[in-house]
Amino acid sequence: PAPCCLRFLAERQWLRQAALDLRLLGVRLRGHCSGAEKASPGPAAGGSPAAEAPAGPGDPASAASLYENPWTIPNMLSMTRIGLAPVLGYLIIEEDFHIALGVFALAGLTDLLDGFIARNWANQKSALGSALDPLADKILISILYVSLTYADLIPVSLTYMIISRDVMLIAAVFYVRYRTLPTPRTLAKYFNPCYATARLKPTFISKVNTAVQLILVAASLAAPVFNYVDSIYLQILWCFTAFTTAASAYSYYHYGRKTIQVIKGR
Repeated sequence: PAPCCLRFLAERQWLRQAALDLRLLGVRLRGHCSGAEKASPGPAAGGSPAAEAPAGPGDPASAASLYENPWTIPNMLSMTRIGLAPVLGYLIIEEDFHIALGVFALAGLTDLLDGFIARNWANQKSALGSALDPLADKILISILYVSLTYADLIPVSLTYMIISRDVMLIAAVFYVRYRTLPTPRTLAKYFNPCYATARLKPTFISKVNTAVQLILVAASLAAPVFNYVDSIYLQILWCFTAFTTAASAYSYYHYGRKTIQVIKGR
């Protein structure tokens, strides 16, 4: 019976260790975006003054202060808008404009809701959302304009202007993200949505431009449904959209530094 008892004790010890590992994993997952796992322990009693010195930009405690919860309702709505973009593109290419209008209205509703919730509930506002909301708009608008150009509802030159501006802005956002990361900079830290390093503030003309672009998309989607594809008013709207797009690009070039708020720590 001795081997049986030893085997029983070994299995019992293994189960106890497995349960302990699962408990520690649960604690680590719950604290993922709280910064607790990144925080450094406080100085011991009677420690040296060097141990009590303020944290530098590369210190783990400083990095932990940049942590925030990315799983907010506005961020989920922005992700929903990004997911609807390829669906809209497919519907437009297939010339199913009636359903496309309904899906576009749903995407517009998510845009209105995420801004309303972020403005009225402080715990739903995040630095990630300040970049994710305009990024979702740009992805949606880019796919819509390419699809509408393919369907001969928007001129190629206007689509080229809009996409060129959006590509430059997205590249600038990625660059700002890299420059504001606490050292050491790693890919895991770069793509970790819990790290909030900068908050973006779009210019007034950029907000106007986004609204005008969405109005043109709605008008172009409705044109084949209500039979006004060759309307002069659509062509006037093309020119106005081109003007606001150029003005928005210049505003970001001129006021670039003022549109970025670097988060030093909370």
